[in-house]
Amino acid sequence: MTKIKEDLMLKTAELVRLTHEAKIPVMILFEGVAASGKSRLANELLLALDAKYTQFYATKTPTTEDLRLPFLYPYWKNLPARGEVTIYFRSWYASMLDYEEHGLKKEVYKDYKVLLEEIEVFENLLINDGYEIIKFNVEISEKKRKEHIEKTKENPLTRWKAEEFEHAIPKETYLDGMKKLVKATDAISPWTIINYSERNQAINDMYEVIIERLEAALKKQKKKKKQPADGKFTKNFTTDLFVDTEDDMSKKDYKKILPELQDRMREIQYALYEKKVPLILVYEGMDAAGKGGNIKRVRESLDPTGYEVNAISAPTETELSYPYLWRFAVDLPRTGHIEIFDRSWYGRVLVERVEGFASTDEWQRAYEEIKDFEKSLLIEGAIVIKFFLVLDKDEQLKRFEERQNTPDKQWKITDEDWRNREKWDIYLEASKDMIDKTSTEDAPWVIIPANNKKAARIKALKTIIEHCEKRLNI
Repeated sequence: MTKIKEDLMLKTAELVRLTHEAKIPVMILFEGVAASGKSRLANELLLALDAKYTQFYATKTPTTEDLRLPFLYPYWKNLPARGEVTIYFRSWYASMLDYEEHGLKKEVYKDYKVLLEEIEVFENLLINDGYEIIKFNVEISEKKRKEHIEKTKENPLTRWKAEEFEHAIPKETYLDGMKKLVKATDAISPWTIINYSERNQAINDMYEVIIERLEAALKKQKKKKKQPADGKFTKNFTTDLFVDTEDDMSKKDYKKILPELQDRMREIQYALYEKKVPLILVYEGMDAAGKGGNIKRVRESLDPTGYEVNAISAPTETELSYPYLWRFAVDLPRTGHIEIFDRSWYGRVLVERVEGFASTDEWQRAYEEIKDFEKSLLIEGAIVIKFFLVLDKDEQLKRFEERQNTPDKQWKITDEDWRNREKWDIYLEASKDMIDKTSTEDAPWVIIPANNKKAARIKALKTIIEHCEKRLNI
């Protein structure tokens, strides 16, 4: 080992320890054609770093089961937590080219440019959340590349690796694709081209870039000031958006209509599975508006192997070490399945805004981040329906008191519920802003009057069925 290389390696290791202490998450990508030297560079770096907070992820051609999950799912799943490092041997870029080359999920994407949109949104979101993304595109002379392949072929124990090279994306296809992707995404987080024709120089170049980027990240972190957490609420706020809290529904009509809708819902579930369309249902609303009871009636007749309910509570310590969307992105449905969120990613612009858990900048930029996140779900072919259940203040008080005075319902009422009630007006404003800024044509908010629980349940079921029938053409 040369003195220069050793010094660079030690400096890199020292800086990574400092980014670990500063809670800066680092992502290092290695792209390049087969036998370009990227595996040697990645391993060189991996050996230099502390294994306690360094992970390695190698992108592979997706299996049939992988294709049932969103395109970026493996990368959400393998994000580094704050203060950790993940080295990616190939990345979402190689994955996109793989999808395009082999026509994967063509019936869903139609145009693979939508995957580039997903990549751009993904990287921007991470960078805004403090992630450092370092991207290397490894090049090599064709003569050196062929030497690597021939050497691999000569050894019986490594011959399989050479055969794997032959089944990779064709070199010219990969090079042409990466050239376009590098140009399209360099402005988000810059690419570094490394020529591996001379090994030691390539290693030194890699370390120098990482050192420069980590020093800049640490300097930026040091200058960073604590962001204010101002919900920016309006004094004496009023809105007529939620005044319609009552729908008529007799007990007799409810008992007749509910079973019919639930039977149709079960048929819808089977149709979703057959056509491999994921359904995502989001429930938000005022405390005691009946979200749990509403969800129960939606799933009451469903096949339990085909749906899951996510009851969202305050994030855990582990979840707080990732971007706020992470815990939802790693829990999305496979194709043909139903995922129901009892509370959701909208916590960032509701409770976190109201309670000051998110800085002003964080909750204000979340509207666009959430719309982009939901757009990626739509790109993946999902049906997304969002319900907001509303009731009036007097009805909420009545339900609170009923829960408090009924022994088997007391677990449903907490001190936090009473505190939230005191903030009724600012929750109204946060809710209105959320609906105004994130309701889109393809992922609309459906406001459900919830003073009458029976009517609210029927309206939700009818809405789900109508959306699914239209999409599935049944």
